[in-house]
This record gives sequence, structure tokens and C-alpha cells, in this order.
Amino acid sequence: MDTLVLQRPRIEKIATSAAGITIAICLLLNLPASGISVGNYTGLSPTLNYIKENQTNREVIFETNIKNKYSGSVITDVDKGIKHIKMVRLYNGRPVRINVVEICQGVNPGLSVEPQIASDTLASRRKISGIAAKDNAIVAINGGYFKPQTGVPLGTLMINKKVYTGPIYDRVAMGIFDNGYDMARVQLNASVDTNIGGLKIDNINQPRMLSTHTIVYTPDWGTVSPPSPKYGKQIVVADGKLVRASYEANAIPKNGFVVVGSEKNINTIINARKFKLNIKTNPGWDNVNHIISGGPYLVKNNEVYVDMTAQKLASIGGRNPRTAIGYTKENHLIMLTADGREGSSIGLTLMELANIMKELGCVNAMNLDGGGSTVMYINGQVVNKPAVQGGIPLSHVLTVTNS
Repeated sequence: MDTLVLQRPRIEKIATSAAGITIAICLLLNLPASGISVGNYTGLSPTLNYIKENQTNREVIFETNIKNKYSGSVITDVDKGIKHIKMVRLYNGRPVRINVVEICQGVNPGLSVEPQIASDTLASRRKISGIAAKDNAIVAINGGYFKPQTGVPLGTLMINKKVYTGPIYDRVAMGIFDNGYDMARVQLNASVDTNIGGLKIDNINQPRMLSTHTIVYTPDWGTVSPPSPKYGKQIVVADGKLVRASYEANAIPKNGFVVVGSEKNINTIINARKFKLNIKTNPGWDNVNHIISGGPYLVKNNEVYVDMTAQKLASIGGRNPRTAIGYTKENHLIMLTADGREGSSIGLTLMELANIMKELGCVNAMNLDGGGSTVMYINGQVVNKPAVQGGIPLSHVLTVTNS
């Protein structure tokens, strides 16, 4: 595991608690607190002064870092701890318009980063402005790949610890934790456990890739399960009990799920009395809050690393509009879009994109859906120039809100 987690807030909490205890003891004993000056009393306790000064230091460091990193670019304050940077890069004398958002939650602990889907169920698409408005997002970019016909995300998606969809081709995904990020190629470790044994599950709420796969469909998929594969069967589970077995598609209960697979596999658990869906990921991100997938890797462990073939993404090569996310050793989140397919902005290759993310300080970074999907939204406006005004309808996005 190479989760980047900053422990500074915990250290500061311990330090401030210790300072407060020291002051209290000194006051009780009528002794001076060594190393603590109360001569310049401002209405705040010395402990609160410490917190305020430390927060100010973080802001100063963040401001200085941004000015140095993006010297010569147009930098705009979006909110406390959020900067928007506009730049133009030349490749063989031809321009590429690039928008970057850099986020420091250490400066603003109220910031929250999480994916959002277009509607209440997965088979839906909506423009980024509509999805972002649901939770008053300050910033949003398009998310990972999705099935164009339905809008169902293709790859791992978890929101608020709830798995909506499982991985495909164990592609790279970013985990979002309370105080950090991690990036890895994710696999599913799931099963339907019963009183007579378990059944391995190949995926959750994903289109079928092999007739032999066993797939679980939850109410997030929609109201009805897909048809059974050839020689396939389905069981419907509600409140932990089997309520129906059939060869046809079934209504998905709000308090349960439908298991679709080969008749041979389904029959191994069809006589069970108790059913429970058990979903885990590999790596075992036990404390992860959200997961969003994409691919390929762009930066891995501080090195440029583009594993396009390994993640079965050869079709997205060439020069195109691009969207990417990554994080720095300081725990800053980087969100980037590059416009393309026009004379005034020709787009980026994946290697060019990887080099930019490395240049911006990312220790890990990955590509998200690009092309017509590439779009960045800030404070109610789309700030890049997608081919379709306002961007095409999307399956899901990555948002930043301020609580």
C-alpha cells in the first residue's frame, strides 16, 4: 500500500491539546508557562492562536507554491484552498489549451472531494452542470469511462463507501480517504455468502463480458435485471432470503439484489435459506470513502508510467482532448483538462499528458475519460471549450464541495 496520508493534522491536535493542558496547570499553580507568551492577548486562547497561526502558515505556503509552480500562467482564486490555472502549451509549434485546478484540503478542511452519478440509478446521463448543481459543487470534471448507450459507468465506482460498479480489466482507480489518496489497479473480491456456502461474484452492476460470469445487480442498476446468458439462470434475494428463481429477467427489489449467472453456478446456492452480499476490493482499502476509476496510469510512484496495453486501452491513443487526476506529496489534488481536435488546441498524447502531471508534482496520476467527455466546471461555468457547448451528457463526475 502506498497511500499518501498526511499525519500533520493529528500532530497539531496533540500539540494543541498539550499546550492547553500546560496552560491550565500553570494557571492553577500560579506559575508562568515556559515558552508561552500571553502578553499579546487577542481575545483567543494561546491554543487557538496556535491553530490560527498554523492555518495562516499553510495558506502562505500554498500561495507561494502555486505562484512558483505556475509562473506565467493565469491563476484565479476559486475558493479557499482552490486555485484555477489556465495555460497554453506548444507542441511542435501548435497550441494546447490546458485548465488545471489544484486543491489543498489542508488550507480548507471543509473541502470534500467525491464522485457523483447523473441520477438515482446508473443507467442515466446528464450534463456536468446538472450533476454538479445537485450538491452545489464548486468544481467538477468528467469522470471515468461509461457505456454510451446507457450511461452505466465502466469500472470501479464507490460513493460514500457504497460500491455502485465493479472493475473491468483491473484498471487503475483512485481511492479517496479522510486525509489522503491512493492509486492502484483494482480487482473485485466479492461473493454471495449463504448458510450452505458461498458463490464467487465476478462483478457488480456491469455489462456481461463472458457468459460464464456471475454478476450481481442491485437497485442502483435500475428496476429490472438484464436477460440471463445462454444456459443461464437468475435468483432474486430480498431481505436476505430467496424470493424467486427464473431464467428470465427480474424486477430488482429495493431491499435486495439479483444474481445472474450460469445455471450450474446459481444452483449451488439455490437451496440456501440465508443470503448476504459481501463486497471487497483488492487492494483492501478498508477506510476508503470513494473510488473512481479510469486508465491508464500516467504517473506511478513518482515516475512517468503509461500502461495503455495492460489496461486494454489501446483505442484511446493519439492526440485528443484529455482529462486527468493525480495527487502530490503535499497531498494536493490536481485536476486537469486539455482541449483538442481544433486548430486553436490540438490535444495531447497520453505521454505528453503524463509528463505534464509529473511536472505538476504528481506522485501518482491517471487518465480519465477524454475526447468528447472532457469538461471542467467551476462555480457554475464550463471553463474549457468542449466540442459540444457545456459538454456532452455524462455518466458521472468528480466534484469538489465546501461544507
